[in-house]
Amino acid sequence: QLQACGGGWVQTGGSLRLSCVVSGGTFSSFAMAWFRQAPGKERDFLAAINWSNSGTYYEDSMKGRFTISRDNAKNTVYLQMNSLKPEDTAVYYCAAKLGAVARDGMDYWGKGTQVTVSS
Repeated sequence: QLQACGGGWVQTGGSLRLSCVVSGGTFSSFAMAWFRQAPGKERDFLAAINWSNSGTYYEDSMKGRFTISRDNAKNTVYLQMNSLKPEDTAVYYCAAKLGAVARDGMDYWGKGTQVTVSS
């Protein structure tokens, strides 16, 4: 089970840190990723991290503003989001994949947390 939290409302230019706690499995077996889905749009890949915390991967447009990290001792993956813009408004999802990190082919999904950015 994946439970994302940390969403909310933030002003343009602000920051949020999303967390996703994984339960019911061996967290270190999973590569983890974050996606988002804005109203009326498809779900988009944002970032991924391998099981050992040694490799991170980003959608090009997210580089420099978003940072993915994980704490295997806490079964938690994070997404630090800085310099937020209104177009970042979306439901954010965490996802887990057994084996190698990838931007698709996720095995498990969390329920999502809403992020709203406005001036």
